[in-house]
Amino acid sequence: MKHIILILSVLMLLVSCDKVKEKAKLTVNKSGETVGKTATEFFEGVSEGIDKTLKCELSLSKSLTDKGLRTGKFVIEDAAGGHNNQLTIYLIFDKDFKASVTAKVFDKSGLEIGRTKINVKGKAEEAGYFDFIFDKRSYIEVKSKIVLE
Repeated sequence: MKHIILILSVLMLLVSCDKVKEKAKLTVNKSGETVGKTATEFFEGVSEGIDKTLKCELSLSKSLTDKGLRTGKFVIEDAAGGHNNQLTIYLIFDKDFKASVTAKVFDKSGLEIGRTKINVKGKAEEAGYFDFIFDKRSYIEVKSKIVLE
């Protein structure tokens, strides 16, 4: 009789241990899922905040807009041994366009830090990417102002 009670006790202990393990596993998995979602939301928020606060401002002169030029997306990249010295802009042509375009970059204090000129050509209803490469010592900073003339 003692053996039967001992065997039943051991079986109950094993069964309860498996249930405890399973419950612990489910709890850990659920906690990990919650932490993962929270971390993802945090980093997405930080990324959006950086995009909003560090973004450069791009503008076109009135003469370029009058000639039918508009801009789409732009990015700042590294080129020719420099760092953040290439401006790539998606230009949209509402009218036939052929002219040299000057890009000037001003830091957040309003000081000019770079200037370059390229020839731009496009027909009405066309668009394309154009690279403005500045001196390798020009560094397009966060919150810089970029003007196309």
